[in-house]
Amino acid sequence: MDSAKFTEKKYLIVFSFVISLFFFWAIALTMGDVLNKHFQNVLSISKSKSGLVQLSIFGAYALMGVPAGIFMKKFGYKLGVILGLVLFAGGCFLFIPAADQQSFNFFRIALFILAMGMATLETVAHPFVAALGDERTSDQRVNFAQSFNGLGAIIGPLLGGFFIFGSGGQDDHSLDSVKSLYMWIGTIILVITVIFFFIKVPNLKDPHAEELELLDHATGEDHHDSNLNAPLWKQRHFIFAVIAQFFNIAAQGGTWAFFINYGVEKMHLQEIQASYYFSLSMAMMMIGRFIGTFLMKYIAPNKLLAIFTMCNIVLCLIVSQSFGWISFISLIMLNLFLSIMYPTIFSLGLKRLGNKVQQASSFLVMAMFGGAVFPPIMGKIAETDVAHAYLLPIICYAVIILFALKFYKPKTLK
Repeated sequence: MDSAKFTEKKYLIVFSFVISLFFFWAIALTMGDVLNKHFQNVLSISKSKSGLVQLSIFGAYALMGVPAGIFMKKFGYKLGVILGLVLFAGGCFLFIPAADQQSFNFFRIALFILAMGMATLETVAHPFVAALGDERTSDQRVNFAQSFNGLGAIIGPLLGGFFIFGSGGQDDHSLDSVKSLYMWIGTIILVITVIFFFIKVPNLKDPHAEELELLDHATGEDHHDSNLNAPLWKQRHFIFAVIAQFFNIAAQGGTWAFFINYGVEKMHLQEIQASYYFSLSMAMMMIGRFIGTFLMKYIAPNKLLAIFTMCNIVLCLIVSQSFGWISFISLIMLNLFLSIMYPTIFSLGLKRLGNKVQQASSFLVMAMFGGAVFPPIMGKIAETDVAHAYLLPIICYAVIILFALKFYKPKTLK
């Protein structure tokens, strides 16, 4: 049997553009955590109120997950990407009047619209990349694209730290740098939108229907039986995957939102130095994905998910005790073990769903609303002691372990 190609020549230009989307939305997502501390400085808001930045971002994911999936199904991948890019650029340009008015609520509106664009792109880009070539290499293409997402997540805090806090962290009390940075990002996204509009996208097939047929043939099992044709709300593993994803992003959102606060308050770093350490922690996330991918050859994904989650419970306990550099290194290392949680929960939740995969994907993207809920609560605790706020994600990890050990298996509810 011939080995399947990674992608085909006719898809290369489209493939390159779609990969760039993974890069750009990661930059925007992680820069939101740099904005948290900057808004505390410039707009004189509390930590719990600055946590509303994450509410604006992840709230948009909750709102746009399903509509973006419906839009993609009706109008196709290309128009889905264009819609996402237009919302992304529009949100960036709204930073200009928000900075002029020095209004936190205006900034939240801008972030919400920008994040609606990111949520649309995330919903569309994963199946889009999967469809750009042979079904047998779709997972490879998605992982390759995700590596650029990891690179963007590293660059986001570096850009934010340098341009928002300024060289040496001296530019703490101005919104001009925020306005200029987002104006340039919006312009770049708009240019990409215009170019992508003129690129021809070939007719593409949904790879998941083909995948199910291949699975039937390879295993001799019937994956189209009455149980597996049950509606999504009766698919126990999917329901618990959505719940686990909610708590996973809750832990992630809270961990990222107050990282710079921890560096400044507990380690006495300048904001710009703390943002660079935050970038290092995002590099840990990318390394963790490579390690996790390797380990999954030998350890079942659900078991590895449970092991990584237990590691983060231990690290959160260390972070919460303010042991100086030991705790701060533990904070950096949280991302190493967070790395596999999102994609692993996602893939476990989609097992044996056949042609319901796209609909299920939309709900799993919506589950990112967890990142909107926890940061304001952690912010309230952080106002007393930012270290103690890191005890809260342990609740999230307990739910993820339950899913990883008990509820990950495909099973339909009666």
